Amino acid sequence: MQFHYIASQPDGRVVESQIESKDVPEVLQFLTSRGLKPISVKPVEKNLGEKLRIFGGKITITDQVFISKYLALMLKIGTGLLQAVTILIDDFDKSSVRKFLLEVRANLEAGQPFFAVFARYPKVFSQVYINLIKAGESSGNLDTVFENLSASLIKEKEMRDQIKSALVYPILLLSTSVLILAFLVMFALPKIANVFLESGFQPPLFSRVVFAVGLFFGSYGLYFVIVFVLALILFIIGYRNSMVFKKLLLSLTNEIPVIRDLVKKIALQRFASTISSLIKAGIPLTDALEITSQVVGNADLKGALIRIAREGLEKGLTVGEAFRREPFFPKTVVTLVAISERAGHIDEVLATLANFYASEIDNSLKTLVAFLEPVMLLIIGFIIGLIALSIIIPIYQLTTQF
Repeated sequence: MQFHYIASQPDGRVVESQIESKDVPEVLQFLTSRGLKPISVKPVEKNLGEKLRIFGGKITITDQVFISKYLALMLKIGTGLLQAVTILIDDFDKSSVRKFLLEVRANLEAGQPFFAVFARYPKVFSQVYINLIKAGESSGNLDTVFENLSASLIKEKEMRDQIKSALVYPILLLSTSVLILAFLVMFALPKIANVFLESGFQPPLFSRVVFAVGLFFGSYGLYFVIVFVLALILFIIGYRNSMVFKKLLLSLTNEIPVIRDLVKKIALQRFASTISSLIKAGIPLTDALEITSQVVGNADLKGALIRIAREGLEKGLTVGEAFRREPFFPKTVVTLVAISERAGHIDEVLATLANFYASEIDNSLKTLVAFLEPVMLLIIGFIIGLIALSIIIPIYQLTTQF
């Protein structure tokens, strides 16, 4: 159980931190053994990491980059891990990060492993991050591990930002088009339809159908808006909390060739980058494959990596042979892995492969945007054209009668 304590040192300085303990007397005993005078000891809810998301802000990838960079720098210049964490606490204003670092310091003071605190928050820190810290702590090269982690996180953040920026314009175009169409169908078209109906003029069948749609949405459009908003909220909740819903959505989007190609390249890039980092940290290839399978974000690739580790390498197959049995991997990847295995530098080849797929993802994003823009413009243009024709044709017929 987690306890938050405030205590005073012999020199009168007040300190606060958190500690893992079974009860309050054990915490008091720990404080007394350290020469601290207890002021306050309170239990902390176990699921602190989830509470931090609401009250202190989520620990973002940017925070992780800063923590990794800072610790790498401090450890390189010879600063002790406990001292580095203490200084980092003073430098951070974000409450969620401060509370996490306080917990890290408390566990270090209690003699517990450094990686153990990170492992308590699997929704914040990935399995790769946790296992790399564990490997670095065991081998005594935490500074190098944190340096590599910061570089990997920066690349991951750049890729996320790249994807977001590439999709900004299509999303903005789609949102604006939907708003314009909603205004036309729910407000403008019903009024124009009423003008024709009240005048006694009989528009052609094509126009009457469009006017009927406009009148229907003019009467019930508000209900459609409410249903749409509720559906959007349920979609967001389902995507964040339901793995079944997320897998269903991914399977549907994977049916689109351009998106399927992009998703596969992102998975391969993440696979190559992650495996390379884990091998550099000294983690055995079989374990590295198991860890990577949990973070690639692709069900097919996850299954392939697990089979390579359990049904391939553990049963005596070479790396090249195990990869060759999995149809998910392109021939280029299989060939490079087989060659790098014989050459003895698989981590370097995979790092190069990760950089290659990063550039391929950039090209695929540009292709996707180039595909989406004209398709959306054509659809929106077609709908607006139908509405315009339904209005212009009866007006033209009406003017020709005079």
